[in-house]
Amino acid sequence: MELPLIEVKNLNITIGATPLVRDVSFALRREKLAIVGESGAGKSTVGRAIMRLLPSSMQVTADRLTFRDTDLLAATERQMMALRGRRIGLILQDPKYSLNPVINVGDQIAEAWRLHHPGASGKREAYDQTLTILEAVQIRDPARVYRLYPHEVSGGMGQRIMIAMMLIAGPDVVIADEPTSALDVTVRLEVLNLLDALIEKRGLGLILISHDLNLVRRFCDRVVIMYAGRVVETLKAADLDRAEHPYTKGLLASLPSIHHVQPRLPVLRRDPSWLTPTGAEP
Repeated sequence: MELPLIEVKNLNITIGATPLVRDVSFALRREKLAIVGESGAGKSTVGRAIMRLLPSSMQVTADRLTFRDTDLLAATERQMMALRGRRIGLILQDPKYSLNPVINVGDQIAEAWRLHHPGASGKREAYDQTLTILEAVQIRDPARVYRLYPHEVSGGMGQRIMIAMMLIAGPDVVIADEPTSALDVTVRLEVLNLLDALIEKRGLGLILISHDLNLVRRFCDRVVIMYAGRVVETLKAADLDRAEHPYTKGLLASLPSIHHVQPRLPVLRRDPSWLTPTGAEP
């Protein structure tokens, strides 16, 4: 059986004596896996721990934290530099904070190509590869867009550019941290459909960090529910309506619906027992 792309077992992250993430476990194969929870649940912290991008003030321990057969906790910084981008890509939620405002977007994508393909023939090949990946993310007139600066592109185009920058290195795993939260509904669906098609075509594994249960229900294969730094439930996305944990049920009940109008949406009533996980890994 093929090794998981990412395996996390009993991941703990603390800052001083304060626990941020406690005993988080999951495995990612060639699938779309969502990590869902409220702000502050620890979703993004887990994603950055996989990339080894947390500040040195945070202490990270785990029984197992691997990419294929590489121990991410024991890897040297040189080894991590070879993995970041080239094997594990990261898409952040707002391109205007992730793109360099004084360099045109094409040169930023081409730089990613040259960084991860040191044996490439030079600037011309990087330019051609950049135009090819811009076409792949459905950007019209890529030669014109190549010359634009980040402030000259829309939010949706900026996110497509971020996806292009991540995909040009040819990673095996993509970690997408709220990649559509800054976009309107129509553009959000376009970007998700594009990302879905590219992941399917390239056979990638995706970790989608989100707080939108309706989105992950339609887009992902499995869902990991996090509360207060812990995984409380893991289930197939298609089975969300059959969730067992009160926290997951509370999140689902708090979603507005055009089919069942309620005068007031219920408010989550938190209970210490929510930290007891239910539901085995499917």
